[in-house]
Amino acid sequence: MKAPSKLSVYIIISTVLLCIIAVGSLNTGVYDFGGQSAFTVLQKIMNGDQSLTMSDKYVVWDVRAARIVMAILIGSMLAVSGTGLQGLFRNPLATGDLIGLTSGATLLAAITIVLGGYFREFLPEAVQFSLVGIAAFIGSFISMLLVYRISTSGGKTNVVMMLLSGVAITAIGFSITGFLIYISKDDQLRDLTFWNLGSLAAATWTKNIILGIVLVISYTVLLPKGKALNAMMLGEKDAQHLGINVERLKKQIILITALMVGSCVAFSGTIGFVGLIVPYILRFLFKSDYAVILPLSAVCGSILLLTADTFSRSIVEPSELPIGILTALMGGPVFIAILIKFKKSLL
Repeated sequence: MKAPSKLSVYIIISTVLLCIIAVGSLNTGVYDFGGQSAFTVLQKIMNGDQSLTMSDKYVVWDVRAARIVMAILIGSMLAVSGTGLQGLFRNPLATGDLIGLTSGATLLAAITIVLGGYFREFLPEAVQFSLVGIAAFIGSFISMLLVYRISTSGGKTNVVMMLLSGVAITAIGFSITGFLIYISKDDQLRDLTFWNLGSLAAATWTKNIILGIVLVISYTVLLPKGKALNAMMLGEKDAQHLGINVERLKKQIILITALMVGSCVAFSGTIGFVGLIVPYILRFLFKSDYAVILPLSAVCGSILLLTADTFSRSIVEPSELPIGILTALMGGPVFIAILIKFKKSLL
């Protein structure tokens, strides 16, 4: 029998840790299940036990379990999108929120929330239901396209230009979003606040199904690109000599990243720094082997976001701290550490 590879062992260990955190998160909260744990209630739900009250079923299945699954899906996609972008641009600062993807998605979502009433009724019913999600995806894709066009010349992508153009697009996006906040009504203002701070409180199984479909499509395309991203670390010309279709790789990663980030922002708002923290830690442990980092980031991103969400629900019980605040608090020191490392390499 063939021995499991190191990558398989790492993924199994990470998955087991994720399951342990998920069980702990399921049992975290102020609701009293009459002396039994939430995990026991979930087991009874799966077994079709009719003795459970509707409130117990609702809290465990529709609130906590749905939220846990959404944290796993969104954390995974945000981490993989950041890892893919960093491998493509050969820069540890290249993440969706730092190069304008998140602000672009948030901007079009904000436009839809505030101004959607003027044109929503003219759209098909199926489009109306998912209009904010569609707008978020289009916003992230347009931002990614702008960053790519501005920072690419003669087939080569200038990393400094990429980061600067991302900062500019982020500034423009958040300034327009700020104006929309200023002119919004009370109910629109609550929705916009949700987008800007980030939250998983609106998790539903319908949204999780959509996110699951996006995840399967994206990972089918992106996860096998580990060796290609390793070749990109040598430079675009060397990657081409090794048989990598560089331009096709760029287009695939840009499109898939826009799809993942746009979908995540559509359902959870702005949750930053997940795509920065996870790849940084994995590169520290496994160097820059994207054949290992890319699949591992899918699991580790889920671990990070689920842990952050569990803390966000328990720190200020019975209220909830926006999860975007926690991820930004964790990501800030990592960002500074990356800058210090760059500074030392330049000296």
